[in-house]
Amino acid sequence: MNTGLTVINEKVAKESAFTAALIQEMRKVIVGQDYLLNRLLVGILANGHILVEGVPGLAKTLSIKTLSQAINTKFQRIQFTPDLLPADLVGTLIYNPKEGVFTTKKGPIFANIILADEINRAPAKVQSALLEAMQERQVTIGENTFKLDEPFLVIATQNPIEQEGTYPLPEAQLDRFMLKLNVTYPTIEEELRILKTMGFTDKKIQAQVVVEPRDIFRARAVVDEIYLDEKLEKYILDIVFATRDPKKYKLDELSGLIQYGASPRATIYLAVAAKAYAFTQGRGYVSPQDIKSIGPDILRHRVIVSYEAEAEEKTSDDIIQKIFSEIEVP
Repeated sequence: MNTGLTVINEKVAKESAFTAALIQEMRKVIVGQDYLLNRLLVGILANGHILVEGVPGLAKTLSIKTLSQAINTKFQRIQFTPDLLPADLVGTLIYNPKEGVFTTKKGPIFANIILADEINRAPAKVQSALLEAMQERQVTIGENTFKLDEPFLVIATQNPIEQEGTYPLPEAQLDRFMLKLNVTYPTIEEELRILKTMGFTDKKIQAQVVVEPRDIFRARAVVDEIYLDEKLEKYILDIVFATRDPKKYKLDELSGLIQYGASPRATIYLAVAAKAYAFTQGRGYVSPQDIKSIGPDILRHRVIVSYEAEAEEKTSDDIIQKIFSEIEVP
């Protein structure tokens, strides 16, 4: 085992070299938001879509655009609005009267990194148009099905659902996102740095390309090899099952607060994301702290709270924190 771990650690050290360059390049544009930048990197390495929530003006869109600039891939920003149609997203068939045939016009979804900006500003029929693309990595237009090029990553931003003019994402759509990130306000020191960096009318800072797709593919292959001990696999299962049957884990106070627990997809994503997180830390094995660090981002949109929890002003984050504090760490 020690020999195997040594080999994996060496692979991680070699293939993770680009991550430091990528983060450093993004920090030339983005001040603070280290949590957001790290989780974007985890999402790319784990091949999982990301949902970013926060009030306007917190650099959500800028962070994603900066990420795309630093990776040599095709980027497409789609601004979601109430009048957007599914065809505006995936494409449509156009009739050619001269030749009497229909031709396919592909939509903006045919790119590598998709920024679905303010996704909850669009109605459900547009949100659901993303489902096939996100899950199956393909798009159907008419009778034809088109495979999407890899890497393919949807990073969506949304405003808090309490704001006017928003359409909450249905659970089926939420479950397609590996990570849900809550972005908060910067500290006063960070905001001072933002002021000094961005407080100009014509000064534009752009990230340069530092990563190629082949770097990401090689890194993903190494992420799959990262060692996850059987005890940690059991730990992941205990955490997920505690969201479904808290009484079994002596968490009686949570039994009336959870309407629906996390799906099996949460178990898979938690294992994969923990490996990717370990990769970003330069390790060839997963530690319990990796699972604790990435766990809330995997679970917060999969644990649906009850009306009783809402009445007590308990959020899914509160419940997840309680579970992590009570489940025994191996």
